[in-house]
Amino acid sequence: MTDTKRGTRTNHISLAQQIIDAALERGLKQGDHLPEKLFSDICGVSRTPIRSAFKLLEEKGILQWQAEQGYFLELDRAGELLDVARNIEDMEQSLASRILADRTARRIPETHTVSALVRKYKVSRYAVLNALKILSQDGIVAQLPGRTWVFQPLLDSPKAIDESLAFRLELEPQAIRTPGFSVNSKKAGLLRERTNEMLETREGRITARGFMTVDTEFHNFIAEGSANRFIRGSLLTHLRLRQTTQKDFSVPDFRLRQSLREHLEILDNLERNLFEVAADLMVLHLRRSGIGRPDAVSRAIPPLMRNPRS
Repeated sequence: MTDTKRGTRTNHISLAQQIIDAALERGLKQGDHLPEKLFSDICGVSRTPIRSAFKLLEEKGILQWQAEQGYFLELDRAGELLDVARNIEDMEQSLASRILADRTARRIPETHTVSALVRKYKVSRYAVLNALKILSQDGIVAQLPGRTWVFQPLLDSPKAIDESLAFRLELEPQAIRTPGFSVNSKKAGLLRERTNEMLETREGRITARGFMTVDTEFHNFIAEGSANRFIRGSLLTHLRLRQTTQKDFSVPDFRLRQSLREHLEILDNLERNLFEVAADLMVLHLRRSGIGRPDAVSRAIPPLMRNPRS
């Protein structure tokens, strides 16, 4: 195998992470050999993608290639392996974030091909596919028949946010009303604790990021409690979409605190098995979240996306 071939970048990120996990599980140490056949069997793939993943790990300083012998572990501590594994994951997340940011700013079209994204970002096909996989898991893109991918509607306009609220008004109360709703007491306790901590902060000190974290945890708790797999899946996908595409907002401190208290009231009724009451309170909570729009909504949209042309 020539040096040129060894230097070819393929970015088999997911497979590289599997290899790191397997090395950690087997307690491999610096200087240990990584046989292609063994890791091919462990990962359930042929030797060709294993070689590609090994090349990526070599670039990251995890493996060392020796002519006629193969790849050997270069790092000797589990902590170092974990750190590099996180860096590899960051590569994947970073490209996904760039693609999403460019779509939000309308720098890339609604439909696109992998080849077009490869040319635009000057990365490998595998890197693009991994990034699209992340975005598809968040309900942001979907693959059409053939090689085309399409972005799902984003929360990038007042109309889209109105439709999002209408969707949530239909499904979140219904998630609670569906027979078999499950209340995870441990998660409820942690959620209550974080909410109370935020309410105890001084006036004007609740940050947008902090509120969004607690708010996401609360609505995620509601979705996960649903006994209906389709309602649960739809809400979790939509929640990821909101979390990913709606970053900044400007809401008065008193309204943030009111919303947090509403969370606690809903939690109280859920823990008492008063599901109808909790569902009614959820309707009220969601309707109140629309107070102040469209101005509040416009502030939630990145400047380049306000009044988008469509």
